[in-house]
Amino acid sequence: MSKLYFYYSSMNAGKSTNLLQSSFNYRERGLNTILYTPEVDDRHERGKIRSRIGLESDANLFNESTNLFEEVKLSLEKQACHCVMVDEAQFLTKQHVFQLGEVADRLDVPVLAFGLRTDFQGEPFEGSKYLMAWADDFREIKAICYCGRKATMVVRMNEAGQVVTEGAQIEIGGNDKYVSFCRKHFKERFYGENR
Repeated sequence: MSKLYFYYSSMNAGKSTNLLQSSFNYRERGLNTILYTPEVDDRHERGKIRSRIGLESDANLFNESTNLFEEVKLSLEKQACHCVMVDEAQFLTKQHVFQLGEVADRLDVPVLAFGLRTDFQGEPFEGSKYLMAWADDFREIKAICYCGRKATMVVRMNEAGQVVTEGAQIEIGGNDKYVSFCRKHFKERFYGENR
């Protein structure tokens, strides 16, 4: 029986690198993978998953109206698929997570989802919340805070380098907007030292 996996971390832990390496490992053995990345992520060329260390691969785009189960099912009619992998899985909806569970349960194809657990305010993303609730297996990919502790949180910064505490949950960016911190240093920066 195939499983739904959730690999989560803060920013800069190597989630996309892990996804691309996993896909390479499958393909090296002659096995097919289907990769997905969110349409909303416009940091790179659309339809590409790109890691900070320069690895990249083509990927299918998903948005709120995408039916991941139906897409994978149709793809299986054309050729075998041995694993589905989703980058930036925090942008999945509750329905997407349900569909990915169906891919594992009904189509017997393992699904590996990689994403952030929380946003810049320490709140869970919808996709991450339901992956934490419904995945068969979830694993943390470790990132490091500047202090050397495990980074579990993300802070959004403005152009002047100041912490942003309000705004839309989704604002696409990389190292130009987000910094990973341990919980202690997240709280100091987000809430202030004297909270």
